[in-house]
Amino acid sequence: MSLLSTVNALERTVARVLPYTLVSLALRLALAIPFWLSGLTKWSGFLTLSDTPLILFQNEFKLHVLGKAYDYPFPIVAAWGSSIAEIVLPVLLVLGLCTRLAAFALLVMTALIQLTIPTGWPIHATWAAMAAGIVLLGPGKASVDGMLGRA
Repeated sequence: MSLLSTVNALERTVARVLPYTLVSLALRLALAIPFWLSGLTKWSGFLTLSDTPLILFQNEFKLHVLGKAYDYPFPIVAAWGSSIAEIVLPVLLVLGLCTRLAAFALLVMTALIQLTIPTGWPIHATWAAMAAGIVLLGPGKASVDGMLGRA
């Protein structure tokens, strides 16, 4: 048996044992959890944003571009937008509804987070890889999109 046929047989075995449906579900959950947990810290009640994200975007967070730090434009909009996105997008991911769009939005958020906290690149790279994988490969069959034939 040649090396190539051995590798092909191994790939077929792995695909049977670990189908993309399970992998995609795991990717969606793994990406949703950190954003959801972060989003929960930003609300002090139903539709009541805590002061923390507003203070952070107005005073602490800076965009680091080309070696310089810049204030966030429209910090109140950024605080509200990120806080809403960190709740809504993980729910969409877990359900597998508008999955590619939700993953792409989290990919963009991850890029902005990276520009805000450049030292966090190891975890940001992981989030970006998961989001990109979901965008490119789709949500899998264990999703609302999959049930609607959009997977």
